Amino acid sequence: MIARRNVVVPAVIATFLTSWFYSGNLIKGLAGIFNASLTAAGELFSIFLIIAIITALLGGLRAMGAERRMVRPFRGLMRNSHMAFLTIAAATYFISLFFWPTPAVPLIGALLLPAAIRAGLPAMTAAAVMAIAGQGMALSSDYVIQVAPGLSAKAAGTDTGAVADRAMVLSLITGIVALVFVYWRTRRGFGAVSDENELRWRSQQMDVPLELQLGSAGNRGFSKGVVTAKAAARAAGGSGSGGSAGSGGLDAGAGTAVLTAPGEGDGDGVSEQDGPVRRSQVFAVLVPLAFAVVVGYMLLGKFTGLVPEVESNDAAGLVGGVAMLLLFGTVFTLDGTHGLTTAASHVVDGLVFAFKAMGVVIPIAGFFFLGNADFISQITGTQKSHPPALLFDLVKSVDQYIPGNGFILGFAILVVGMITGLEGSGFAGLPLTGSLAGALGPAAHTDPATLAAVGQMGSVWTGGGTLIAWSSLLAVAGVARVPVQELVRQLFVPVVVGLTAATALSTLLF
Repeated sequence: MIARRNVVVPAVIATFLTSWFYSGNLIKGLAGIFNASLTAAGELFSIFLIIAIITALLGGLRAMGAERRMVRPFRGLMRNSHMAFLTIAAATYFISLFFWPTPAVPLIGALLLPAAIRAGLPAMTAAAVMAIAGQGMALSSDYVIQVAPGLSAKAAGTDTGAVADRAMVLSLITGIVALVFVYWRTRRGFGAVSDENELRWRSQQMDVPLELQLGSAGNRGFSKGVVTAKAAARAAGGSGSGGSAGSGGLDAGAGTAVLTAPGEGDGDGVSEQDGPVRRSQVFAVLVPLAFAVVVGYMLLGKFTGLVPEVESNDAAGLVGGVAMLLLFGTVFTLDGTHGLTTAASHVVDGLVFAFKAMGVVIPIAGFFFLGNADFISQITGTQKSHPPALLFDLVKSVDQYIPGNGFILGFAILVVGMITGLEGSGFAGLPLTGSLAGALGPAAHTDPATLAAVGQMGSVWTGGGTLIAWSSLLAVAGVARVPVQELVRQLFVPVVVGLTAATALSTLLF
């Protein structure tokens, strides 16, 4: 991981060797490779399914142009550079929380970024705000869809809801600290409202090719392919197409840039070809409202007795069920009886994207599941009365060397998470950080859910797209027309300060 190489091959080889030596049978060792991935796939399929459903819904919304209308109300708020700063942060976080960051990148770049530049906000500051609010705050908590908390909790052997709650708080602490830091450092460069700001920004050209062959979950669709910064920047000119569902400007099927140039429409990137205007307006309001109601219902159940509490295992199902019904409403409203066909097509596209984006996690998680007493017999095909928990036993063997201080351990898990994110993946390292949290937490008298959330912060903030240039941060830099290396330098100190503050407070808050 330090060498920024994919860890699938080492994980599979380690699975084979561990299964072979544990069972004492070469055949069972070979079968363990398959069984480990099969076990991980069974445990994690609910995560794949919710990704597929949300992606399918976004495809239906894009077909009628509703996804672009969802951000249009934010444009009127940007009356000066300071309001533009807050609006870009709020809009990116809002869209990313429900649909993940990469779909928000072309949307914000096409519809809001030009207005923010015109209001006097520097392009580099706007790019930093988008990265912190989207790839950082929203993706690291993943509070609505709960893919990241689900991976962390499975590996840690703890409750998904507990990890999600802690991750939400820690992500807000990290993000707010980072945003305040960026605002304080760049506020002197804010300018006055002027059309010349936008004209100068649009005249910038960036032709350096950016090869993206990351194949990581945290990059949300940057599976394979090549995109140029110039092509990405064209999205900021009024395209808003954003590629296929959830791809952040890259087509998830072909893995190639499909960012179109500004077209003829109503000036906001929404043309009559995108579907009936009235219908798209209705769903632009209905979809965010429906998800807001779902989140509000879950919060009421958690903190009050007004409604029954939604169990953590049912939260993803509730979001997925609502999303599926919204998808059906979208396609039937747009296509009539042909919606029977288009709905199925959107679901298939969503499943394809889910496995492209998250498939790399399965063999990695399979290896760490092998260290869990609940799964080792199933993976190795060896039945023992008291199967060992290899990872936990390994930790116990060095128990005397583990610091009993949860504060120190929290920073150790944070560093491990940041290292796992160096390969450009925000999610592939979560089985490792979650497993370490579950194993080390009891020895240090610290809640594993808290440590898992801390590790999740380190992994996702690093690999998900704020601290390394070979991640989905490329898309942010492209639409903002700024050098990605310079953007990383601008983000490094604010994000690291935010992660440090959140980790230090985690043991005090939880």
